[in-house]
Amino acid sequence: MSKSIVLKSGTIVNEGKQFVADILIKNGRIEKIATSISTDGNCEIIDVSGQLVLPGCIDDQVHFREPGLTHKATIFTESRAAVAGGVTSFMEMPNTVPNTLTQELLEDKYAIGAKSSLANYSFFMGASNENIEEVLKTNERNVCGIKVFMGSSTGNMLVDNEQTLDGLFSKVPMLIATHCEDEATIRKNIEAAKAKYGENVPIEQHPIIRSEEACYISSSMAVRLAKKHGTRLHVLHISTAKELELFDNAIPLIDKKITAEACIHHLWFSDEQYTEKGAFIKWNPAVKKATDRDAIMQAVLNNTIDVIATDHAPHTLEEKRSTYFGAPSGGPLVQHSLLAMLEKVKEGKITIERVVEKMAHAPAVLFRIEDRGYIREGYHADLVVVNPGDETLVTKQSLLYKCGWSPFEGVTFSNKIAKTFVNGNLVYSNGTINEVGNGSRLLFNS
Repeated sequence: MSKSIVLKSGTIVNEGKQFVADILIKNGRIEKIATSISTDGNCEIIDVSGQLVLPGCIDDQVHFREPGLTHKATIFTESRAAVAGGVTSFMEMPNTVPNTLTQELLEDKYAIGAKSSLANYSFFMGASNENIEEVLKTNERNVCGIKVFMGSSTGNMLVDNEQTLDGLFSKVPMLIATHCEDEATIRKNIEAAKAKYGENVPIEQHPIIRSEEACYISSSMAVRLAKKHGTRLHVLHISTAKELELFDNAIPLIDKKITAEACIHHLWFSDEQYTEKGAFIKWNPAVKKATDRDAIMQAVLNNTIDVIATDHAPHTLEEKRSTYFGAPSGGPLVQHSLLAMLEKVKEGKITIERVVEKMAHAPAVLFRIEDRGYIREGYHADLVVVNPGDETLVTKQSLLYKCGWSPFEGVTFSNKIAKTFVNGNLVYSNGTINEVGNGSRLLFNS
């Protein structure tokens, strides 16, 4: 069990407010929050005056590549990067090898997480065109949701049979998270690009191939099915302004059945940067126009979009340096997601209170996570201490990702992650990883 700690005189950012207070951490949980907390000699005092204390970020979409793709990443390596970035809990996707399509394979991943993850963890059960019986065995209490790839981003996990989709949406009682891109539209666009360029399609064609139309056709189908069956639907990585009309901001999040996610790369990059960044900003769905990026940020601000995540999806440098068709989509982001959003705070695009809401509070509410996502007495002590004004230069040497690269290399962020606590354990402190205890399996309320 972790020892008792008092975080002294930090500026707490929580539930829309900022205030200076002490936090007593005992037995892995927040025991007390008060203006001043007296302690005995058995308690460690950590002075965080002048620093920000935030609830740990909860990333609802990552690909940590284990099992089967461990040349790219492992749960151990990427969870280390996550806690260094202030991400204390993650939900990982089923497109590992083998794909997570049975309960046995799902539990295999939980066993890896229990052994090697420094952050708290959950793993999505995967859906295919043939495994609905396995999907229906999933335990809502200790599994975050069902992942449906309504687009061929991930090899053989494409669910493109409308009858299968209707069955999933009508029968699955828990949250369904979807990757929405229409396969037929993408194939048509690929053929058009090949007719024009041959095999040497330039990277700038990526948002044209994986187009607004492809996203909207698929997202609108998912929303339509969810409304038909009353399904809890979460549409991942919104990349277009047009899709925003599918979502409602008039309903409190706790009452929403249909929700949406924005990812860091769709809030940061635009198609103007493909020439410079190439495949290092190649994601599915694609980074699109600056007007899409700005509309997505506005949707975050007005609650049309509910959470901010990463879709952290590392590939090796060799893979990324390939041709357009050879380079896989995805990139590493968990080490700098919070810093990237705090940069948007500095730019005046968003408030820090809203960043905390979208990266900690809202994921906890949306997924009904038990006792996490807030700085509250009785909650697990998942906390991040940020040093404002202490800059972070992203260099190759500073990266903790196994893949060894980042689309943010060369960027100087205006803040620094000073400390990260997971279940009361100080797992990261000023550049040093402290492997003092593993994260816990996330639990979910019905």
